[in-house]
Amino acid sequence: MSGFSATYTIKNKKMMEKVISESFKKILQTFPHNMRFCFAYGSGVIKQTTDPKKNMLDLVFVVRNSESWHAENLVRNPSHYAQPLRLLGHKAISRFQENCGARIYYNTLIKSADDRLIKYGVISESALVEDLLDWNNLYLAGRLHKPIHILQAASENSSLQTALAQNLKNAVHAALLLLPENFTEVDFYQTIAGLSYHGDFRMTFGEDKSKISKIVVPQLANFRELYEPVLNLFDHFVDIPKLQYTPVVCHQDDSPIARIHHLNQLPRTPQKKLAKFWSKGGRTQDMEDCLRAIAHDLDCSDIVQRVLSDIVWRSSVSQSIKGIATAGLIKSVKYSGAKVIKMIKSFEFKSEFKDLRQGSQELEQNFKKILADFQHKQLAKNEETEKIASSDEKSISQEKKIIDQELKLKEQEIKLRDQEKKINDQEILLSKGKKPEQEIVKNDLLNKTTSDKSSAKEINKKN
Repeated sequence: MSGFSATYTIKNKKMMEKVISESFKKILQTFPHNMRFCFAYGSGVIKQTTDPKKNMLDLVFVVRNSESWHAENLVRNPSHYAQPLRLLGHKAISRFQENCGARIYYNTLIKSADDRLIKYGVISESALVEDLLDWNNLYLAGRLHKPIHILQAASENSSLQTALAQNLKNAVHAALLLLPENFTEVDFYQTIAGLSYHGDFRMTFGEDKSKISKIVVPQLANFRELYEPVLNLFDHFVDIPKLQYTPVVCHQDDSPIARIHHLNQLPRTPQKKLAKFWSKGGRTQDMEDCLRAIAHDLDCSDIVQRVLSDIVWRSSVSQSIKGIATAGLIKSVKYSGAKVIKMIKSFEFKSEFKDLRQGSQELEQNFKKILADFQHKQLAKNEETEKIASSDEKSISQEKKIIDQELKLKEQEIKLRDQEKKINDQEILLSKGKKPEQEIVKNDLLNKTTSDKSSAKEINKKN
């Protein structure tokens, strides 16, 4: 198992230790125990803007064999299943689960042992691993992009554990493709949280319009903790400062080379759809050539968003239709009604969140202003330092010139003293009746010249 996968396991074990309470234990005891992985998600377990206990609890059971699990659960909890699937039996339920929608079977509006409303989904381990790695449906894979509470962890060396870790890396690659060069930390995590919501037809009607903001803002610390290990692998592509209490402005390399890297790391299904889109509906061109061309296109982000939204739209529609059959008509109406009420309330929240957003933006602007002031002061300080250094250099140069002049004066002074000494010596010789040194030298030269002339005459006579 990779170092990142191991870190992911350790962090999730810590989360698991925090969350398992007597209430959750009682709920889990009512279900078959042969589960490979189990987690709770959503507003019923994670604090957003309301008390989690007032919301329905969402659970997912990942099982090795769906057929045998439903067989046991039908014996334990037959009332959880709607007609006519209950009468058709566990084999029909299992086939319906695997062959329709996002390959997950939901039972909703169930009253738990402690009188709490729950909704639980059942999915096979192989189906979940496939969605995590390939994003065939981007359904549970999208839910697992966000912080969850693990009630039963996957085995450390299992393919599921590796897929869970890889799913987070895929989310970062996709988010960076959708974001501009500069963005805020909140923008980053909202983009990740929104991967499985943009394109969901329920966001048009039946879902809380402020859902993404409600997910990210209250649990920003949880997002940071979840993505800390994976972001360590992206040091060459994105810079997200690790500041806890100030607005964080992030920067990424959005060059075509960086985009090619992110596109090549996307799951298989988005890559295939991108190649098909770029081929304009005709014969699909070479995958590598298509991705390279998209990376150089100015509309790269829009193209990626369009493809991901298409995956989400298809799975959300098929799963919602499937939900009518699994929940039954009465429960479907109740569940949809509750969603519509949440949507209406979200409009009221929108104005409150707008104020919060404005406050956040003002705080961010103040932070940028403080940073700009600091940089300006630092620049002024550097200029002053340079001036002082330049002034010091000039002073040193002037001192050097003065020293050189003093040395020249001393040399001249020494020469003058030597001349004075020679004059004094000549005066002393004259006073003693002796010829000065220059005259002695002159007489010697004259005597030598006379001698040379005499020698020359003698030689001529002989010749």
